[in-house]
Amino acid sequence: MNSSENQLEYISRKPDNSLTDIVESIWMVKNHSDEKKEGIVVPDGKIDLFLLEGEHKGFEIFIAGICTAPIIKPPFPRSTMFAISFHPLAAEYIFKASFANLKNNRQILPADYWDFSPNDLNDFERFYNKASKIIASRWVDEIDERKRKLFELVYQSKGEESVKTLSEQVLWSSRQINRYFDKWFGITLKSYCNIVRFSNSLKQLKNGDFYPELNYGDQSHFIREVKKFAGVKPTILNKNENDRFIQLSLMPEK
Repeated sequence: MNSSENQLEYISRKPDNSLTDIVESIWMVKNHSDEKKEGIVVPDGKIDLFLLEGEHKGFEIFIAGICTAPIIKPPFPRSTMFAISFHPLAAEYIFKASFANLKNNRQILPADYWDFSPNDLNDFERFYNKASKIIASRWVDEIDERKRKLFELVYQSKGEESVKTLSEQVLWSSRQINRYFDKWFGITLKSYCNIVRFSNSLKQLKNGDFYPELNYGDQSHFIREVKKFAGVKPTILNKNENDRFIQLSLMPEK
């Protein structure tokens, strides 16, 4: 997708079928503008690995944990960013490390992490293939079926199912599930479901529909949840003045 209005060039590709339990998408954004303006990233329930190079900033690699609140992104004029958005299962099965301390935070990684380099930003197709091979090579353990099924149900239901229902469907106690979520991600299952539900509401908000389509108690509850995760009311989010909300700016039109 190209936008002449905000001068962002955006490409996103889904992973190979063999990686769909681990990877949500592999994508790139090129900012052709000289304008220095901050952006806002709203929670989407993903763990993201970024390669970034700017005209006035050197090459860096960093990783961000799950967000539970809007995050201010520094301005990156004349920059190229390639990224991998991981489902939370990647914490245990790819990175083999807890992301609890990276909730609402990021960590700078070595500039040669996973053998990536600035040259990888020259060709998105090559980056996509290289990243896919690296992820596949690091995925050596079989996913616990309860965990795989749990996330599958959360995504299928768009975060609408209750913790009790999810627990019963995967035959895993809610206490054990929350212990798992706290250890690896620093949040509860209910919080994660709320994030997924909010993320699934972004398209309707972009289209100007302010009445909840998903399982919110009522419109006031919906408004509170939007303000919690985006920092503003639905009407302000919809206007997206100066393309502040990055996910909305990159989201296709109706």
